Amino acid sequence: MLNISHLSKSFNSLKAVDDISFEVDKGEIFGFLGPNGAGKTTTISMISGLLKPDSGKIIIDGLDQDTNIKKIKKLMGVVPQDMAFYEELTAKENLSFWGKLHGMGKKTLNERMAYLLTKTGLSGRENDPLKKYSGGMKRRINLIIGLIHQPKLLLLDEPTLGIDVQTKLNIYEIIQEASEKDSTVIYTTHNLKEAEELCHRIAIIDNGKILAIGTLEELIQIVGEKDIVLIQGNFKAEQASQIIIQFKEAETLSLKDENIVLSVEASKEIPVILEGFFKAGLPVNSISIKQPNLESVFLKLTGKELRE
Repeated sequence: MLNISHLSKSFNSLKAVDDISFEVDKGEIFGFLGPNGAGKTTTISMISGLLKPDSGKIIIDGLDQDTNIKKIKKLMGVVPQDMAFYEELTAKENLSFWGKLHGMGKKTLNERMAYLLTKTGLSGRENDPLKKYSGGMKRRINLIIGLIHQPKLLLLDEPTLGIDVQTKLNIYEIIQEASEKDSTVIYTTHNLKEAEELCHRIAIIDNGKILAIGTLEELIQIVGEKDIVLIQGNFKAEQASQIIIQFKEAETLSLKDENIVLSVEASKEIPVILEGFFKAGLPVNSISIKQPNLESVFLKLTGKELRE
């Protein structure tokens, strides 16, 4: 459904997107995982036609964006981070406007509108102006606007930003349903749990580059089957590094003052590593051990934690 080849975009000296390539299949929920400033929104903006790439190709449903942008825009639904509606208008008026803009007939539009308002728990509030809606309700309307015409390609730029858990689950359900009905979804997020729970495949992006692409299981293989161990204590990063370097089986995923994250076989290596800390006179306050996950993959690839 979507084929991106060697896509790049710079803003003056900043390389926002740096020669990325990937493909997304029909009906797939494809996650773009990375911190703020990683290049996620710039990529979405280029796919949607809002920004022109410096170089590279975008093919959507077999159509080259360079020569078929009008046809492509009819296939897409876009849900930006910022709210894209008229607050003075009611939900019904907003949805009618956007539905008609996509060429929807009155009967189809009304049926689709009623279904989505019910699905999102907004039925009964369709005649209220959106300025009276809560933040979570506005997020739901923002999503419905992108879905109203049942697009073949749905671009979602952090659609659950700053909302409550119940609204987030509600949005997950709608996105999964769209995927089941063969809409292809590009979903940007900096939330590890979202990516793990929602996306069929995930691209990890940082500093404009895609570092890895795969299913959750495929990405975890990058770390391997060893345990992920966090050691916290009153020590400097350099001090901890001098101890860990002695153990060839221990891989350092993150190293900072007062904490270090390792990929090791915990039952075998941790007692020996702790003995090294104690002999060096470095206090250890706590140890936590967990199985490899998306967070540990991100740590291994970037050397830093992905924070909210």
